[in-house]
Amino acid sequence: MRPHGLLRSGQRLSRAMSRCVLEPRPPGKRWMVAGLGNPGLPGTRHSVGMAVLGQLARRLGVAESWTRDRHCAADLALALLGDAQLVLLRPRRLMNANGRSVARAAELFGLTAEEVYLVHDELDKPLGKLALKLGGSARGHNGVRSCINCLNSNAMPRLRVGIGRPTHPEAVQAHVLGSFSPAEQELLPLLLDRAADLILDHIRERSQGPSLGP
Repeated sequence: MRPHGLLRSGQRLSRAMSRCVLEPRPPGKRWMVAGLGNPGLPGTRHSVGMAVLGQLARRLGVAESWTRDRHCAADLALALLGDAQLVLLRPRRLMNANGRSVARAAELFGLTAEEVYLVHDELDKPLGKLALKLGGSARGHNGVRSCINCLNSNAMPRLRVGIGRPTHPEAVQAHVLGSFSPAEQELLPLLLDRAADLILDHIRERSQGPSLGP
């Protein structure tokens, strides 16, 4: 059984999320950040998006506030960034079905595709490289493809986190689903910090005006 304090914290968060969904939206903007990955496989390259979400939660002071939401089949945490409200989401479905969780949460929180950030691994960038892409195709990423199909839009901003591509094509699956090497794990803390900086700065910038800046 969960400790009473943790249970009460989860209940409070569930009530808070219900109020956010059901009550009129306050003046501040609302955004969602979804970390794509496979539940139950932390530490793998394919789930690096979920690792970034963990770092975001720590930076925003809500690392102990994750709660499971059965409506979305996801773990959710709510945070504030200035006047903006952030919905942090980690799907509990497999990567190929991540979009079902993302789309359901977007519907519940009244968000458009342009207000949903996707954070995911990127084979075509070396480890340590980050890029913020504004919409476009899935580029072969099954989690992104699922989100595009379920949201019926390709307008979502994406933070692409490089994991590098192996030399031999037949090694791609093992590489993606494998854990970071010890040498790579030494780079992860700085990488997760930089990823959190990039996405938070971008959301701050967008929250100050109506345009979707680079």
